[in-house]
Amino acid sequence: MAAVSGVYDQVPEPAAFPYIRLGDTTEVPDDNHSRRGSRVTTTLHIFSRYRGNKQGLQILGQVDRLLDRQALLVPGYRDVSCAREFHQTLRDPDPEIRHIPVRYRLWLTREDP
Repeated sequence: MAAVSGVYDQVPEPAAFPYIRLGDTTEVPDDNHSRRGSRVTTTLHIFSRYRGNKQGLQILGQVDRLLDRQALLVPGYRDVSCAREFHQTLRDPDPEIRHIPVRYRLWLTREDP
């Protein structure tokens, strides 16, 4: 995605702004009698040095176009859907940095063996 310098699990020092850091993920089994599945939440963190939230919210819009309400392709799964649960605009302890955490929920159904 051209709007950010990178998407990182571990942010390198120094990292150019803006960037996205991968956050925590949870997974809960979502099985029934006929299929195996999972419910997953994952959090992305958007960081920007722009004065105000405009840049971060524009990046969020681009991420949403890729993930929110999209049918995703995940190897080993036949039905994958994703929806944004929330986002929040935050001022980082460093007053020059804006931070937007955004959480997505995914529903996954495994392919039959």
